[in-house]
Parts: sequence; structure tokens; C-alpha cells
Amino acid sequence: MKILKINFIFIIIPLVLSAQKVQVKDSISTISLNEVNVEGIRVSTDSPITYTNLSKEDLKTRNLGQDIPVLLNFLPSVATSSDAGNGIGYTNLRVRGIDATRINVTINGFPYNDSESHSVYWVDLPDFASNVESFQFQRGIGTSTNGTGAFGGSINLRSDFLSETPFSEISSSYGSFNTLKKTLRFSTGLINKNIEFSGRFSQIDSDGYIERAKSDLESYFLQFVYKNKNTLFRILGFGGQEITYQSWYGIDSFQLKKNRRYNPAGEIYDENGNKTGFYNNQVDNYKQNHIQVLWDKEINSLTNFSLGYNFTHGYGFYEEYNDKWYVENISFGDETDFKYLNLEPFEIGNKFISSTENISQKWLDNFFHALTFRLNYIKNSTKLNFGGFYSVYDGDHYGKIIWADNIPYDLINNKFYENNGIKKELSFFIKLKETISAKTSIFFDAQIRTLNYSINGTIKGPEIFKVNDSFTFFNPKAGIIFNINDLNNLYFSYANAKREPNRSDFKNGNPVSETLNDFEFGWRYINNNIKIKANLYWMEYFDQLVLTGAIDDVGLPIRENIGNSRRVGLEIDSLINLNKSLFWIFNFSLSSNKNLDYFFERDGILKSLGKTNLSFSPSLISASQLNYKISKNLNFILLSKYVSKQYMGNIDSKLSILPSYLISDLNFSYIIEPLKILKKISLSFLVNNFLNKEYISNGYFYTFDDTWSDPNLIKTVEGVGFYPQAKRNFLIGISILF
Repeated sequence: MKILKINFIFIIIPLVLSAQKVQVKDSISTISLNEVNVEGIRVSTDSPITYTNLSKEDLKTRNLGQDIPVLLNFLPSVATSSDAGNGIGYTNLRVRGIDATRINVTINGFPYNDSESHSVYWVDLPDFASNVESFQFQRGIGTSTNGTGAFGGSINLRSDFLSETPFSEISSSYGSFNTLKKTLRFSTGLINKNIEFSGRFSQIDSDGYIERAKSDLESYFLQFVYKNKNTLFRILGFGGQEITYQSWYGIDSFQLKKNRRYNPAGEIYDENGNKTGFYNNQVDNYKQNHIQVLWDKEINSLTNFSLGYNFTHGYGFYEEYNDKWYVENISFGDETDFKYLNLEPFEIGNKFISSTENISQKWLDNFFHALTFRLNYIKNSTKLNFGGFYSVYDGDHYGKIIWADNIPYDLINNKFYENNGIKKELSFFIKLKETISAKTSIFFDAQIRTLNYSINGTIKGPEIFKVNDSFTFFNPKAGIIFNINDLNNLYFSYANAKREPNRSDFKNGNPVSETLNDFEFGWRYINNNIKIKANLYWMEYFDQLVLTGAIDDVGLPIRENIGNSRRVGLEIDSLINLNKSLFWIFNFSLSSNKNLDYFFERDGILKSLGKTNLSFSPSLISASQLNYKISKNLNFILLSKYVSKQYMGNIDSKLSILPSYLISDLNFSYIIEPLKILKKISLSFLVNNFLNKEYISNGYFYTFDDTWSDPNLIKTVEGVGFYPQAKRNFLIGISILF
């Protein structure tokens, strides 16, 4: 029924829209009124901030179903990975070695990071790239934004504006691992020069490179726009549902050599330890819906103003089979124990029952409300931005047993743990840019964030979990930009930021907030044929919450406060027009990432290791895009990505080394236009990793103390896991514009 429904939509809507007797342009026009709601958090070339911009057109020929982190893979200092191995499903992104929990992401100025985990789950918005008009990717602390502080970078997404003319577009792609994407986009165009309604529906299915790492993804985007000479009013509704078979467990070194595509999720064993199969519904099932209301108003030629409201509701669960033999002999966990399940032991005959195989669902049901306002004032040499943000997050966490052996039926679906997290945040920022001479401008930015985070209830175990913590952060920033001439400018900036621990940090210990001082010195050179951006950064951390290398039971990274740490690097981002048909985009990042005074307890003895490498922080990242326009409508791009070796832990263990990798992709695109009935047909062909390299872009590293082999001796044991990525694979797509 679901397939019939979406196919009906794909067929009928284009026919209806194409029947309108209005001339349809090939390109989608945008209005001239600036979107004030993102004006305060975006920057331009006259700002002392390190950033890169991307437009929808930059990504269009590669937007064939893979998630946004994969599409952003070729930006400076970025490293990406995919649990399923082919860029669909759960994907992640790091910048300058800094994980997703410390990369601020906003959509139209509203935070997308989860309020509690601080993570970004792109899988909940499949194919959202089809509705992103532009990306701005700021590295380092960047300018003040909304939500949890940026410690590695910030990604600002601005969704589609409006189309002044009606259109409908059907696109589809198919590729390796039975990947199939179907997308419909449409717009009514401006009705009476004031109103537009537009939307998108998408469906993506893939088996994944990793065994059983299936993805079943659906999403939508609907927008109503009213505009006149000095007002822009928009109501947006977007969201999606993902059902993905779990693939966050990774594999060990032995399995990597035996079968790199193996997925241990859902293993079922008999009482003698013989594997009998896999649980078919070992899935993550989650829905997320967003409503945004945005009002932008030009008060006069000097001043504009905006108000915004965001509502997000997310709910779903992950389901898993807890096998008794596996728990007792391999994982040594307690998921089958009655105490863990909050059950009382009982007797059947003369047999005492205190554990059972079971199937559990662990639920999250959360609501997020946010309000923003912006006031922008520009007069002569002065540009002033003032903004505020208020949000409330309310999230319920609970677990229930949906099946178990040997327990009374009336206990099925009882909650065996339940807790609630509430987070409230209020922040204000003011930004001033002043041109003090023909060549020199100064920039000031100050933000105050106050927040309260509370948790009450129990977590699995059951164990009481309570948090009641408040934070007030003052985050100042300043910079200067010097225009050498029309082609060159230099900039220097200093930023200080502080940020709170996340839910997992509180669960794993007694964390404190972390602090970063970020110094950036950059040079920009821009002419008609060459664009070069180079910058040096020095990032000094105090109490940094670094990744230990270990992961929890759902694949989320475990962090810990450390002492002093430092990241120092050089980034170069360039675009060179070699001739009218050939241009080259190239970037590389060279860095040193160190713990300055790291302590580690080995074999029961606490030792100072001094300087060690920060986890997941490669010293060299490079990307290249060679674009050759073969003819007016035929284009070819050769893309390459290199990431040097990195340590998955902080103790410089050789076992924890993730090897370097170099991969290359090929991207062809061809446009057929104009046609009598159809306005344009676009064809795309993407070959990922066309050299068929075996590589690993992510993994985990853990240690534990062995105290049972020899009661008189504590022995520290190390272990690793890996997430292999797909070898050669392809995607081919077609887009038809009516």
C-alpha cells in the first residue's frame, strides 16, 4: 500500500502542475528580500571568520540518496563515515578531528542538534539536501549561533526560498546494494505575485554494504510563503521516518579479515553456543516532524527584523533481541537478568528463574520548542546584529519488554525503566562590524547563554538517574580584517566559548563544562580565475570532553573530561579556473592535535603519559575536485579524498590506529534541453570508490581491567572494532523537470 500511495503521488502531481497554462522557466528564481532569520549567524568575505559556502547546484549531480555528511565530505578538514558503509542510514561527520556532538547545526537559524545528546541524526531527515538552498560551513568557534556551542565548526542550512514560476520535478536514482531513491518536488509559483506553495516527497531504500544494514526512509517538505515588497512570511513543515536495521556494533580484527561485511547485530544462539540465525527486527525506528514559522520584515532601508518559532516532535525506539547465551558468554552484560528488567525472580516447580531471553524496545519521545528574534541595522560603516533565542526540550526515555521467555504475560509491555529530561535555554547575542578606514574593519561578537538541565527517573538496570545542573556562559569574540587591495585581505580573530556536558557525559561520570580559546589568522585572495583561502588556527582547550574511543550499547561515543589539550593547524581551500572548460577545487588541512598532560591507569597504576595524540584526529586531510565541462551539457568530475592515519584512543596504542585511506569517485552529468513537453532532463552517474579500495573510516577502541584471570594481578586489556566502508559502488539518477 505504501508503494502504491507514493507512486500515485509521483504520477499525479506533475501532471496537474504541468497542465497550468503558465510559462515555466528552467531555473528556480528567488526573491530579493534577505532572510533575516539567518542573517545574524551567517558571515561573508568581509568577516574575520573561517568558512566555506556551498549551493544546491554544487551538490546536485551527487545528490542521489546519500546523506548530507557524505555530500559535505570534500569540504576542508572534514572526515565522514557511514555505519551501513554506503552513505545511507546512520552517517557521521567530524571536522578538525572534532565529533558531531560539538558541531553546531542549524536549519533556518533553529538548532538541529539533539538537546540532550548534542548529536546530529541526519538519518531522521533523509533527502533534506533536495530542499537546502545553501550551506555555510564555519570552522572553529565561528560566529555566535543558536543552540549548543560550536567547538569544531557550525553548519548553517538555509532551506529553499520560493519559486516565482510553477514547476514540478520528478527524480529517481538506483544503485549498488539495491539502493533506490524517488523524489518529487513541486511549486505553484507565485499566485497573484504574493503566495506560493511548494513541497517535496521522498522515499529511499537500500540494503546497505554491511549485511542486513537495510534502510527504509521516507521524508517530506511542505512550505507556504507570503511575500510583498517588505515582508516575507513562511510556514514550513518537514520531517521523516527512518527504519534502519542496526549496524552500529562494528566488527573486530578477526572478523574484518574473514568477512568485512559481517554484521553481528541480532545474533541468536542455542543453549550450546551454536549460532542459529539473526533476529529479523533488530531495527531503529524513529519519526521526527518539524514546524517552522518565519516572519521577516524590512522596517526601513536601514533596519530589518525577524521572528521565528520552531516545534519539533520526535518519537520512536530501537528494538533488540537479548540472547541469553550471548549475554552470559560473550558480552558479559546483564540484559537478560531479572534485576536489569526490574522483575522479581520466581520458581517454576523446583527451578528458580532469575533471567530470561527477551526482546526489548527502548523508547524516546521528545518535544522541542524554540523562539528566535533578529534585528539587523546597517548604516554607512556600521553593521549591527542583535538576536535572542529561547528553547524548551522535554524528552521521555523508557524501555519495555515486548516478549520474554518464562515470565507472566501480564508483565509484557511493562516499563522496566523510565526517566524524563528537561532542558531550558535562553541566549542573547550582539554583533558589531565597524569599518574604521578604507581598508580596515573590526568585528565584535558577544553571547550570553544560560541553561538548566534536569533528569529524573531511572535508567536501565534499573538505576536512579538524577541531574539538576545550571550553566551560564559568556562567549566573547573579536576580529579585524584588513583589505590589502581589491584582491587580497587578511583577517585575525579570537573567540572564547564554553559548553555544557551532554546526557551521556552525566550518565558516565561527573563531568564539567569545557572551554575553548580559538585563534584564527587567515588570508583570502580572489580574482576571476583563482580563489585561495588560507588560515592558521590555534585551539586551546581546558577540560575538553574528548572521545575515549569507546562506544555505548547503541554505538554512541563515550567522552571524558581531560586536562589541557591543543589543536594547531593550517587549512588551504582553493578554486582555480584552468581554462573555460576546466576548473580545480582543492583543499588540505595539516594539523597537530595533542593531549598536553594525559593520565591513564594501566595495570592498576595511574601513569602520566604526557603529550599524546587526541583521538580521531588525523594530521592530514585533503580533498580534490577536478571539474571538466566536456560540452555545454556534459560534465565530468573526478573527486578524491585522503585522510591520514589516526588514533581511536588517547593513549597512542598501536592497536588503536585507524589506517590512512585515499579514495576517488567519478561523477558524470548530462542535461537534455529544451524539449517540447518536458523542460529539462538531467542525467547523473556516480561511481564511489571507483578504484575499489578496502578502507575503514571509523571504529572504536576500549580498555578494561582483567581481574579474574589472576586474582593477585590487574591486567589492562585493549580491544578494537571497525566500521568498513563500501568498495566500488555506483548510483545512477534521472531528473525530469516539467
